This record gives sequence, structure tokens and C-alpha cells, in this order.
Amino acid sequence: MRKYAKEIQIALVAIVGIVVLYFGLQFLKGLTLFSSDNHYYVKFDDISGLSSSSPIYANGYRIGVVERIIYDYEHNGEIVAELGIDNKMQIPKGSYAEIASDLLGNIKLEVKFGPDFDDVMEPGDTINGGLQDGAFGKVEKLLPHLEKALPKLDSILYNVNMLLSDPSLSNSLDNIERMTADLTKVSKDMTMISASLNHQLPHMLTTADGVLTNIDTLTQTLNAIDFVTTMAKVDATLQNVQALTAKLNSKEGTVGKFLTDPSIYDHLNSTSAHLDSLIIDLKAHPGRYVHISLFGKKQK
Repeated sequence: MRKYAKEIQIALVAIVGIVVLYFGLQFLKGLTLFSSDNHYYVKFDDISGLSSSSPIYANGYRIGVVERIIYDYEHNGEIVAELGIDNKMQIPKGSYAEIASDLLGNIKLEVKFGPDFDDVMEPGDTINGGLQDGAFGKVEKLLPHLEKALPKLDSILYNVNMLLSDPSLSNSLDNIERMTADLTKVSKDMTMISASLNHQLPHMLTTADGVLTNIDTLTQTLNAIDFVTTMAKVDATLQNVQALTAKLNSKEGTVGKFLTDPSIYDHLNSTSAHLDSLIIDLKAHPGRYVHISLFGKKQK
């Protein structure tokens, strides 16, 4: 018996090592050992890299692990994933399981809860499954649109290059720079004008108040004027002027005859001519009209 004692000890150590190694591997895979997890099932047409030991999350919290993947060869390659979920977690009916991946390629299963937590699924029930679009899925959907947009994008880039190489663009930028400088100067001038107006505004308001006071006084004066009497006087004056004008235009009276009778103008003109001739002759021969004698003798 002693002859086989060492062999038995070695065998027992090997068995214990194998058992520890197995459970250690299971633990490293994320599987819960000696637990009472509830088991659910999810059917997929494509698991996209999902494997046993992939974590299961709900609202970002880890609730379990994928225990095994079953490929059904008899039913058109349907894939069933067996989930081990914490028995404290209640899965409402209508929940949905999505296979998701991050930028590093890590695969996980996310459970999207249904709306009613009062109506929950029983362990062993099957949860609907599918693939999550994620960032890569959205990019894949955009690829056809991007392919259609590439020619237009190439044309736009070509036009942009042509525009940038056009000398007129540089001139336009120079003009814009000058305009900006002018606008800056105008803004400074407007600021100075605004400051000046703010300084002069009290005086202007005082002046305006005085003008308004004068206007009010003028309005009161105009209200005090008897326009009816004044207009009556003006009307009477206009009537007198009209009557005087009528008399001047008529041949009655001295002024009327003078203005309308041409013979009077002719007589006055003739008289003026004779008077002018008389003055000239007086200047030329004053002795004919003025007699001066020292001895009182008359000149014949």
C-alpha cells in the first residue's frame, strides 16, 4: 500500500489542479461560480463577434455574462445565446437585447428594458435580439450617400481652388481691409460725435425748452387775436385799394387822365424840351436876360 501512496497523492494533486484551473478559467471569463443566476435566451441571425463570457449591461451597469452560444444547425443556422443574469434583476416584457461594440472592438450585450416593470419575464424566457447600429453602423449607412456626394465635393473643391487662385480675390480682400479700416475710423468719429452730443445735449434740451416756451407764448398770443375783426379790416382795406385802382384806371379825375390821356404826356414832354432849350440859351447868353449897369444906364 505504501508503494502506491505517492502515486495517489500525485493523482489527487493533479485532480485538484485541474479543478482549480477550470474554475479559474471560468472566473477569468467572467462566469459566476456557484451562483443562482437566472438564465434567459436571445435569438440572433448574426452575433457579430459575440461570444461566451461577453458582458451584459443594462443602463451602463453590468448585470451578467453570456454563458454560451448555441448554433442551431437544424433551423437555418439560428443562433441562440444563453444569458446568465443576476437573479435580483427583473427583466420586463418587451425588453430588447442589442449587440454593441466600442471603438476598440470590444463586444458586449446591452439590454434595453421594456416600459412596464410590473409585468416581468420569467427565467428561461426568450428576449428579442439584434445588432446596434453604433458609430460604425451609422457610418456604414452614410457610405452610399458619401459616394454620391464625392463628385459634387470634388467639383466644389475645384471651384474653390480656382477662386483662391483668382487675383481678383486678393484685390477684394485688400478692398475689404481698406473698408474695414474706413469703418473703424467712421466708428471712432461716430463715438466722438456721440460724446460731443452727450456733452451738448443738456444745453440743447434747455434751448429746446426755451423754444417750446416761446412757441407756447406765440400760440397763446395767436389765440388772443380776434381774427374775425382783423380779416374784416383787411377785407375793407382791399376793397379801398380796389376802388382806388379802378379810379386810376378810369379817365375821371386828374390822376386818371394823367395815366390814361397820352396828350398830357406829349405836352409835358414838349414843355420839358422848351425848358431845356431855355436853360441852354440862358447859359450861352446871360446878358439877354439879366441887365447889370454900374451907372444906371439901360442897355438897348
